[in-house]
Amino acid sequence: MKPRASNPNDPDQRTLIDDLLAEQQTLTAVDRFSQLHATSGIPAQAKYYRDLIPLTKPQPGQQYAFEVDLDRCSGCKACVTACHSLNGLDEDEVWRSVGLLVSPLSTINHQLSQQHITTACHHCADPACANGCPVLAYDKDPVTGIVRHLDDQCIGCQYCVMKCPYEVPQYSAKRGIVRKCDMCHSRLAVGEAPACVQACPHEAIKITFVETTSIRESFRVEAGRGEKEKMGKGAIPSAPSLLFPSANLFLPDSPAPHITLPTTRYKSTRPLAATLLAADHTRATPAHAHLPLVFMLVLTQLAVGASVAAVFTDAGKLLSMIAAGVGAGALGIASLHLGKPFKAWRAFLGWRKSWFSREVIVFGGYVPLAMTTAASFWFAPLAPFQKLLALATAVTGLLGVACSAMIYVDTQREFWRASQCFGKFFGTTLLIGAATVLATTNFVSWPLLAVLLVATVVKLAFENRIFHQLVDVDSLTLTSLNKTARLLTDELGLAARLRVACGIVGGLILPLMVAMNPSVSWLAIIALGLCVVGELLERYLFFTAVAPAKMPGGFAA
Repeated sequence: MKPRASNPNDPDQRTLIDDLLAEQQTLTAVDRFSQLHATSGIPAQAKYYRDLIPLTKPQPGQQYAFEVDLDRCSGCKACVTACHSLNGLDEDEVWRSVGLLVSPLSTINHQLSQQHITTACHHCADPACANGCPVLAYDKDPVTGIVRHLDDQCIGCQYCVMKCPYEVPQYSAKRGIVRKCDMCHSRLAVGEAPACVQACPHEAIKITFVETTSIRESFRVEAGRGEKEKMGKGAIPSAPSLLFPSANLFLPDSPAPHITLPTTRYKSTRPLAATLLAADHTRATPAHAHLPLVFMLVLTQLAVGASVAAVFTDAGKLLSMIAAGVGAGALGIASLHLGKPFKAWRAFLGWRKSWFSREVIVFGGYVPLAMTTAASFWFAPLAPFQKLLALATAVTGLLGVACSAMIYVDTQREFWRASQCFGKFFGTTLLIGAATVLATTNFVSWPLLAVLLVATVVKLAFENRIFHQLVDVDSLTLTSLNKTARLLTDELGLAARLRVACGIVGGLILPLMVAMNPSVSWLAIIALGLCVVGELLERYLFFTAVAPAKMPGGFAA
């Protein structure tokens, strides 16, 4: 008996095969969108990727920039979600953030207000990230002005994270490199707006053109003029100016724009009051410790101190060996800080602008020099050049310490200003160098002991000046140094007290005991160990207690 043939037109006789064949003949969502585009000419969503970006490329002297209409921003964070989704970011990785500006409660004659702020990379006219990168892993497009990060060139040193005052570059531990917003340049290239621009339901973000010359004049010329006026007055500031020292030409309670010349434009029909503060303005949290850098800095300065001492003492042989061994070990430890250590050989490429590259070059020459100096005590052909080698090693080492200090001075963070960095780094070099000589010689030299005691007292007094910046817990506004002082008394208080204790015992009490009773010279070795521990704690606090300026909310939020 033959099976009965189905009739697709009869609902009672339709089979599953008939339904699947019919479904295949219908248009997909993509086909329907294409058909709509072909018939109507302009799709309904065109305004989200055409009207919010320029229709032409930037002219000479111009570049792309984000423009944020603060009157339209509601703080919904749709832009944050879109950026995260489109770029496939890690769970804890953020390229766009939303913060909040509020008016302090006790501000007189100002209406209480709050304002949401959406922020991403500002694609600065003079990007600090690019200027500091040792491997040239940043590129500022000469046509569009977009600052792009070249992932394949990055070694994960994270120096750009320190250099950028806006916390834009984000380190991905999973990949061992830094990543950042690139303004969705691939979308812009085909006439489509970035993800954050498309996602905003109120069209608060768009792409526009800015004149780089006008930005430079607005931020750097005005900043210079303000400094001249401040110096010319020579008067004690009034109470309001102490509370709110100066109006930020870029955005209230954000980093000074003259550092990098940010191009993002924030506009509003109601000008933002200079008295607005970030909602998290008074929050102070310890920064990243960068432990490999802590050990690298202290050990290189110990090595340099030993090299300098080798020039002026009779224990040159042992001190030169210590300098060579400790210096080589310090560079090995430094590689642990890199996400891509096998690419570290490229770190010299940015020598024209990056102090990081200059440090790498100088210490890269110092360690072979230190080894050659140590070898001169064993190999007769090098003996005639022994003093010259020792002097060259010491000078190169001191130059390397100066480069180390400039790495952090160049970030323009207040706690890392020149007096702090040079004072601490060269103070460590002198203090540990003297302690090393004391621990390696068989006799106590009173001039050497005086150097160690004075260096310890001066350095501890110098470091503890920060506590003059302590203010009342109810203070409305805090400077970065106020936050640092607060951290050193609260979360980091134990480490700060241990640092002082190690300095006093290792740099004062034990050396004096050795001087009064040379038979207990073994105490000098313990003193050296405590001095090293104390300097490691000081350098740990150097990194963790810094409180950099940042955008309201910031990426850490």
